[in-house]
Amino acid sequence: MSAPTPSSSAAQPTAPGRLMAAEMAEQPDVLRRLLARERGADGAPTIRETAERIAARAPRFVLLTARGTSDNAALYAKYLFEVLLGKPCGLTSMSTTTAYEARADLTDCLVVTVSQSGGSPDLVASTRAARDAGAITLSVTNNAASALAEVSEFHIDVLAGPEEALPATKTYTAELLALYLLVAGMRSGDGPEHAAALPDLAESVLARREEVRALAGRYRFADRMVITSRGYGYPTAKEAALKLMETSYIPALSYSGADLLHGPLAMVDNISPVIAVVTEGRGGQALQPVLDRLRDRGADLVVIGPKSQVDAASAGFVLPVGGLVEELQPVLEIMPLQMLAYEVTLARGQDPDAPRALAKVTQTH
Repeated sequence: MSAPTPSSSAAQPTAPGRLMAAEMAEQPDVLRRLLARERGADGAPTIRETAERIAARAPRFVLLTARGTSDNAALYAKYLFEVLLGKPCGLTSMSTTTAYEARADLTDCLVVTVSQSGGSPDLVASTRAARDAGAITLSVTNNAASALAEVSEFHIDVLAGPEEALPATKTYTAELLALYLLVAGMRSGDGPEHAAALPDLAESVLARREEVRALAGRYRFADRMVITSRGYGYPTAKEAALKLMETSYIPALSYSGADLLHGPLAMVDNISPVIAVVTEGRGGQALQPVLDRLRDRGADLVVIGPKSQVDAASAGFVLPVGGLVEELQPVLEIMPLQMLAYEVTLARGQDPDAPRALAKVTQTH
């Protein structure tokens, strides 16, 4: 008697990393969706309209509130607000409000809370407290029906669609683009023209999976890693380190290039894996002395950046950033590093979809 054929409804094993791979691949379409809305394609309010309403209130300074991956997106926004708008900007410590019950005077302050789910209790509580303290409150989430969106005066939906894998990928790049469009709109009512090439460039980066897989072989047995950058690339370094730690469990340390020279460089030797994120522009120029020092020490250096920098390194990934303004390059920079975390995790026999001890919505208070 022949063995029965499994029915289509029977449970089938799920390939490790299936969800993360699918969500990484969605990123070009997510970026297109955000840009299409800015062009008025669906008739919904645009980010530019929200930006203009906030700009009309003339906030004197900006506070950014976030956790995890969204905290790295908030750090990116800090560079945008300070460089493009000249607004003093800081990252908040939510415990001052939620644990210590401090109440600052936030009159004329813009408080931007960034969260994929919009469901973490401390984000909701600190935003509500900021609004009570006189702040202009804006939430940036992937859930327009979230508690965070409800307590905020303004809300921006990043339109990434459901994200099931525990490591955030498409929501992160959507947050970056949404925050760029916010600041560009507050600056002069600019539209999305500078970002028009992003979706196609993202597709070209994500199509190079085999290149990243070959690079991942360098890190399969790594005990630790260092990731460094400066300027707009620094949030990318922090997000890449987070992705590697939460998926492959490799201790990955992220440093501003300037901070790396102030002590941690001492731990780098000729067997120490170092990834440098080199943004084409002033941030990359500021990183040059750090790259020179790393090469002098014989570090196992990989560069993510423009061709001129990768040619000078022992290995790397060339980013197609020609003509893309410096402040938008982080949207592309993180993609090969997302793929690297994915490939290293698979090579180590683990499932990037389900890191141990993590939940999709973290209930911090």
